[in-house]
Amino acid sequence: MTAGYGLGLGRVFNVVPSASGALINMRDYGAVSFVTFEDDGSTILTLTESTSAAGAGEQALAAITKIHKGPGIGGTWTEVTQSAASTYDLADDTTNDAVVYTVEAAELSDGYDFIECTVDGGVVMAICHDLMVSRAGDKLATTIA
Repeated sequence: MTAGYGLGLGRVFNVVPSASGALINMRDYGAVSFVTFEDDGSTILTLTESTSAAGAGEQALAAITKIHKGPGIGGTWTEVTQSAASTYDLADDTTNDAVVYTVEAAELSDGYDFIECTVDGGVVMAICHDLMVSRAGDKLATTIA
């Protein structure tokens, strides 16, 4: 193992801890997984894509077909399928208050390099993975626009 690359951060993934509303540049990643946690009884996750860091050309990204939900304290994940949509509503699921959804960079439309996930009624963390270039965590380029 090369010195400085022993940790997951920079070698395997990058993280945006508070990602709701952040434009994430996918040029350095093969995929991003959004992890949400509802904090008020209901969470609605919405995906959009843009052509620039300024949000130009923003449009809905109707890519959500499979999503996983589970208890926020850990436990069994349940796969949920739906028709392709840009939103997922966790509704008032009292058992499952967390959601994980992964978007591959290839799912973005041609010319669109930025993805944004917003949540209504919760918090979301983005885990950017499948790094194109591994580097030490303190050498990672900024993920957000």
